[in-house]
Amino acid sequence: MAIAHSKITAQGRTCVPAEVRRRLGVGPGSMIEWIADEERIVVRRPGRYTSDDIHRALFPKKAPEPRTLDEIRGGMQRRLREKPG
Repeated sequence: MAIAHSKITAQGRTCVPAEVRRRLGVGPGSMIEWIADEERIVVRRPGRYTSDDIHRALFPKKAPEPRTLDEIRGGMQRRLREKPG
């Protein structure tokens, strides 16, 4: 269901309807991004990523193997010792 409509000018410009601006929380000077999502185009504010987006970016093939808290702490300590400076 469409929440608003807008026309495209001959120069390819369009106006972002007030309801869309309100829902996105954007105003003059704000940036928006256009994302191709299968058969549709999604408009959103940059930086609004879901935990699923972040997870897919960090682990594109599969989920990481579970680690215990002691294993995580040990890995962090090893990394800090190896890091120069």
